[in-house]
Amino acid sequence: MDKKILIIQHKMIGDVLTSSILCEAIKHRYPKATVHYLVNEHTLPVLENNPFIDQKVVFTPEMVKSRKTARKFRSQLASHAYDIVIDVYSKIGSASICKATKATQRIGYKKWYTKAFYTDLYTYHYTPETEAGLAIENRMKLLQAIDADFPKALKPKLYVTDEEIASAKKILAEVRTNPDQKLYMIGILGSSSNKTYPLRYLATLLDHIVHKTEAQLLFNYIPKQIDQVEALYELCSEKTQQHILKDIYGKSLREFIAFTTQCDALIGNEGGAINMAKALDIPTFTIFSPWIRRAAWALYENDQNHVVHLQDFESSLYTSKSLKDMKKRTEYYYSLLTPEKIVEKLDEFISMH
Repeated sequence: MDKKILIIQHKMIGDVLTSSILCEAIKHRYPKATVHYLVNEHTLPVLENNPFIDQKVVFTPEMVKSRKTARKFRSQLASHAYDIVIDVYSKIGSASICKATKATQRIGYKKWYTKAFYTDLYTYHYTPETEAGLAIENRMKLLQAIDADFPKALKPKLYVTDEEIASAKKILAEVRTNPDQKLYMIGILGSSSNKTYPLRYLATLLDHIVHKTEAQLLFNYIPKQIDQVEALYELCSEKTQQHILKDIYGKSLREFIAFTTQCDALIGNEGGAINMAKALDIPTFTIFSPWIRRAAWALYENDQNHVVHLQDFESSLYTSKSLKDMKKRTEYYYSLLTPEKIVEKLDEFISMH
């Protein structure tokens, strides 16, 4: 098959990285196909060096603000004459882009407000069939409209250059007092406050990690989050503070990725950083927000990748409360996920990694 295919995935880094498996799956099945991938501008670093993407189509903030810019963008897409468009995002904005391409085959998820935009519709499944998890399995199901022989799952991958790895090694070598100590990347913040484990609780976990392992810790953050970084640092014990390489952080997303390759594990909030670590085959210990559906993003949960969720300890809450209700009271439900509940599973994880 030598068709021209566009895959649309708006929004966050984790989404874009996960949906990149569709590009790989198509290229493996149909090497002659041309695959374009439409993503938001800030997510481009996770696609660098990906050999399965022929062209990245960039969606910019200006396209949201300006109707004129948006119309021009859609016109440009139509000129590509795509044969197939796969809209992974499947919301009004992406659905209208999908339809504007005028592709013969337009594939998306079945939602009452967008179903008229597509020629092929798929229903989101809520029970995983493999350890890959629902986020991967449901994406792969979209390919069934093209060919029934695609696999059920593929693992997302990041492609890091030798130069990027060498640079990360050099920077770390200059600051690490003992290279034989474990090095853990800590995902201290989620993508929003209601996806961020309370800092006072996280500090307790970091104190425990250092006490048990004498590991050195890297924080994943960007400069505008420095106040929260300082707050966490001050909550940690004096001993733990001595093990935190606070001034070393990824000054770009690619540098963060390179630093992560040098870590023994990534421990922290569920989100893009966790997904990137998994794509690098770095073990992960993930703390989920109480209102996030565990099955949706617990990708490759196994001996290497551990997950903790309030539902593990307070399952009765999830029979009486909806996730929507829990989201409104995230702070309260997070308060129930105390470090004491997490520490046993954390000990199991750090003993392995």
